Formats: sequence, C-alpha cells, structure tokens
Amino acid sequence: MSKILIVEDEGIIRSALRRLLERNGFQITEAGTVPEARQALAAQSFDLIISDLRLPGEAGTELINQATPVLIMTSYASLRSAVEAMKQGAVDYIAKPFDHDEMLSAVNHILNQHRRQQDPPPATILNEVTESAAGLQGMIGESPAMQAVFQQIKKIAPFNTRVLILGESGTGKELVARALHNLSPRKKAPLISVNCAAIPETLIESELFGHEKGAFTGANTSRNGLVEAADGGSLFLDEIGELPLEAQARLLRVLQEGEIRRLGSVESRKVNIRLIAATHRNIKDLVDQGKFRLDLYYRLNVIELELPCLAEREDDILLIADSLLKTCCERIGKPSARFSKSARNALLAYSWPGNVRELENRVERAVILADDLLLQAEDLELPQAIQPPRKVNFVSATHYAVTAKTTVQPIGEPSADHLDSAHLPTDDLSLEDYFVRFVQENEDQMSETELAKKLGISRKCLWERRQRLNIPKRKITASR
Repeated sequence: MSKILIVEDEGIIRSALRRLLERNGFQITEAGTVPEARQALAAQSFDLIISDLRLPGEAGTELINQATPVLIMTSYASLRSAVEAMKQGAVDYIAKPFDHDEMLSAVNHILNQHRRQQDPPPATILNEVTESAAGLQGMIGESPAMQAVFQQIKKIAPFNTRVLILGESGTGKELVARALHNLSPRKKAPLISVNCAAIPETLIESELFGHEKGAFTGANTSRNGLVEAADGGSLFLDEIGELPLEAQARLLRVLQEGEIRRLGSVESRKVNIRLIAATHRNIKDLVDQGKFRLDLYYRLNVIELELPCLAEREDDILLIADSLLKTCCERIGKPSARFSKSARNALLAYSWPGNVRELENRVERAVILADDLLLQAEDLELPQAIQPPRKVNFVSATHYAVTAKTTVQPIGEPSADHLDSAHLPTDDLSLEDYFVRFVQENEDQMSETELAKKLGISRKCLWERRQRLNIPKRKITASR
C-alpha cells in the first residue's frame, strides 16, 4: 500500500482529498504546514507528497528537496508559480479545482514512474523491451488490431519474401517497413525508402535504376540508382500505385531476374534486394483501370499486410497521444505537459481522418500554443470534438463557502464574500457554466478589472473567455 503525505492548510480540502485517496487504497497522513510535514517525514517514509503551493509560513516548494516526489496543488491563478515549482524539482502539478479522475490519474502516474526508477526491471526483461521497441521502430499499440499486426510482422520479417502494406495515409506504413527490415537478417544492410509519388514521372526511372553518362540531356555523369543502393538490404517503395507503367516494367524485371539495367546502358547488373511496397490506394482498381500491371501486382502481393486506421484503434489513441506529447516536449525543450480530462475525451471523440500523422500535428500545435502545461480540449482545436466542460465533483459546495482569507481562488471561482447559498456551484454545474452565470450576475456592479480580480484571472483572459463563451459586455447606461 503506497503511503502519501497530504500538506494542505484548508481542512475541508485536506479531508476530502484524504477520503478520495483512502477509498482507492492509499495510506494517508495529513499535515497543515511545512514544519508539520517535516515532522511526519522524520517519523516515517512516504511514496508521495501532495502539497498545496501556498501554505502559512513556508511555501510547499520547501518540501521539494526531500527524496520523496512532490505533487504541487495550485489554483488556476497561480499556474505560473506551478511551472516554477516544477523547475525546482516538483514532479508534477495539478490545478484546483480538480475532479477525482484527474487527481487519481496524476497520483498513479507519479507512483508508477517513481516505482520504475527505484526498481529497474531485470536485464532479461529490459533486453526484451528494448529489442521490441527498436525492432518495431516506436510503433505503439495495445489494441487487438495492432497486436495482430505486430504478430504478423514478427512472423514475416525473418523471411526474404515480398510484402505489400495497405492502409490509409498516416497509419505508419513506413514504420512497418522499417520493422520488417530491422527484424530481418538484412538489418545490417541499408533500407532504402522511396516515395514514388514525390519523384517527377520524367525522373523516376533514373532515380530508381540509375543512368549512364549521356543517357539523356543533363546526364553529365554516371549515377547509381536507388535499387542498386539497396543491394544486400531492403527497398521500400511507398505509394507504389503512383509508379508509371514504364517504371513498373523495369521493376518487374528486377523481381523476376534479380538484375537491373541503367538507362543508356547495355549491361545488366545483379542485385539482391528484398522489396517492400506500400500504398493507400486500391491496387485491384488500378489494375482494372489499366494503370497498374497485373503481373507486377502478383509479384508484389506475396504477403499482404493491412494496417487499421486510428479510428479502429480506440484503445491506442490515448497511449499514442501520451507518447507523442512526451516526445514533443523533449524535442522542443518545454517542460513536461499532460492532457486534462476534457482533452482526453476530445481525443477519443474525434474520428482522426489523418490518422497518427494528424494526431502528432495536433499534439505539437497544442504544446506550442497552450498557455500552461495542462492541455485542454480547446488547445487541440479538433473540429466538432470539443467536449462539454467537466463537472466539479472533487469537493462539495462547502469548499466554496470557506472564508476568503484562507481560500486561494482558481479561475472561474469568485471569493466567498460574494457568494451565498444560491450562488454555490453544485455537482451539476460546470466551471464554465458557473463562469457565465457569475459574470452575467455581477457585471452591472463591477468593472472589468474587478470582475477579473474576483475570478482570479487577468483582464485579457476575461476578454478571451467572453469571446469564447459568447458573453458580450453590456453597454454602460447613464444610471450606472
């Protein structure tokens, strides 16, 4: 049973958080200040410290130097301070108010990560994981459809047979080709990848099969082709459905005779390649239309491997998104970000017509443009996929009735001295619904500056939320 130390000066929040974590099997110890937390840490060890950022006397960041990982709690108005806390060594932060699922997800993620660091896997298991990750070139998938693909790859890879990979654009056909090569006896030889759709039709034969000096205008020197460059290794022809008929005839000779002839040459050269082809088009339709040779199709289609689209891999969407998010943050040098519950719901609701490539682009855009490290659904900018705002179910309405003196105000949560029982948010009222109601009920008595201050946000943020939630400012009348 994992032991967690909660450091929070608000008794209501501390008790609610304790009940939540104890119901989910954690052993909890409470503290109201940093000195009390140090006393608890001196008496026993903990697996995790969950501390409020703002505490009486010393700030929660004073606990970061402990060997125990620290999860910082903060209001939306203090997110900048939370980022600073992470720079000081906090493993993560969570913004108030938060719901049960978000808190439990953060706690379990930190504990699992810390456990892996403390207890590294045995060498045999580590080798298997490393080999699998390298061999499959970073492909991720726990869904039955992808597990079936992985099994096919492992069966096919050791044999020198031709493979035709089918699938929509962005499903990872090149990754499959790399996995087939890396798991084969040819892995030490080159894998040459060619996008047939990216090479002009007038140059495709020269690029693939090479040419002799003077073979055509501009051929000032002899040049090896990409097929010859792949000798001893593998040749991956992506979008082979775009290959011109003349080039198809030359490729057929390579597959039948194992030899090539450069443009302008009378000599043939032996080559030993493994051909892997891919396309998002229906090859049989192209054959019927006379755009693809039937004999080449049969030569290519020894083994057909079809990749599922991302919409058919619902179990993998969040797994892939989390991996892409981590990779993106590391690549662009930003602190580790994570998805909120609303963002995860939006990811699952979207149809992903561009598959994994579109998901990668959306994640990178969100990381770059988001204002903080907790990515919301709107940061992803998914068409018709923004989910309804989340429900506040972490603490009861009594949390909002504590005195303004001790409460840190998150965005959308006005101070208690402006609330009565009729204004308290309930479990059926979302944060954005409450924001709309508070602004509409108080904008006649408060200026924009006062509204922003009570909501714990800037005037710019208030203006942006007005635009997004369609809350126009009322015109000032003479009586006001």
